[in-house]
Amino acid sequence: MDKPHDSLFRPRLAIPVGDPAGIGSEVVLKALADPQIRQSSEITVIGSRSLLEKTYAQLLAVGTEDPLADPDELALLDVELDPKLEQQIHLRRENAASGAASFQFLEQAIAQTLLGDFHAIVTAPIAKSAWKAAGHHYPGQTELLAEHAGVQRFGMLFVARSPYTGWTLRTLLATTHIPLKQVSETLTADLMTQKLELLLNCLQQDFGLETPHIAIAGLNPHSGEQGQLGREEQDWLIPWLNEMRDRFPSIGLEGPVPPDTLWVKPGQSWFGTGTLTQENPVNKTQNPKPKTQNVTDAYLALYHDQGLIPVKLMAFDRAVNTTIGLPFVRTSPDHGTAFDIAGQGIADATSIKAAIELAVELSDRRQQLLT
Repeated sequence: MDKPHDSLFRPRLAIPVGDPAGIGSEVVLKALADPQIRQSSEITVIGSRSLLEKTYAQLLAVGTEDPLADPDELALLDVELDPKLEQQIHLRRENAASGAASFQFLEQAIAQTLLGDFHAIVTAPIAKSAWKAAGHHYPGQTELLAEHAGVQRFGMLFVARSPYTGWTLRTLLATTHIPLKQVSETLTADLMTQKLELLLNCLQQDFGLETPHIAIAGLNPHSGEQGQLGREEQDWLIPWLNEMRDRFPSIGLEGPVPPDTLWVKPGQSWFGTGTLTQENPVNKTQNPKPKTQNVTDAYLALYHDQGLIPVKLMAFDRAVNTTIGLPFVRTSPDHGTAFDIAGQGIADATSIKAAIELAVELSDRRQQLLT
């Protein structure tokens, strides 16, 4: 039986604006101009007031079809930067100064969230190279979030809801930002167990899926084809999967699915073509009903591009990166800083809106579990 829900609950969200030389501030201002986004939660923007106001003035000067929120009307936690550092920050110019600023914005958001001021963090994009230039050697925001939260086990889950069918795509990466040649050395049964446990907990806690169906990708072409095209599946992945089936008998675990066919059903469910067959071609049925039932609830990809090429192909402007395993909700748009178009008024805020909406949804779900 569902627990009673506090309909008056409005989650508190922190939104660090990311790299101030990129499109982070622009997409945040565009997103917060949407009344539905503003009303869904209590949002605090974290960044430099002076830089945000400069970006706002620049966008007004060049003109944009999308409305903008006025920084003066937003709840803003002003992170004061060293004046010498701030003077080096300019739109479209990635450098150590912009990296240092985005690092400070995120650290402030994390600190306040750990103090209980916020339920969730929605991070605008940063540039890893700018962080490195500023002396901060992290693969990305995910690892900094985990470090400050004192978490050893965490994962990158990508979530997107289809605008065509309403079906939700969920993809977890077993390995993330490492060279391709290191993937087979990094993947182990222990690592896969950690990721599967994280995914199960997330699906049950945050999405209310008590007995989810999860598809596990193979590593090699045709999942190794009985060892002819690679031994990883035969040597440890299939035995590991059998062990997990015994351990979680109520969970549907499919795999290892050949990587070239893993994404066929998700693609059909996303675009609504699941009912199209030779007997019922699209030219004979003008409005076929999309088939999204009995589709896998989540996908566990073994390396970065195996999971993110299909995600970006289907949902480039809608996918949300969610860090699972943290003591708070964290979401982020699945795009970068786009320095080349910063300040031109053409950046698309769809993904960060989706990130805010998902942060609200997950925060609300966790609140229900507490009441």
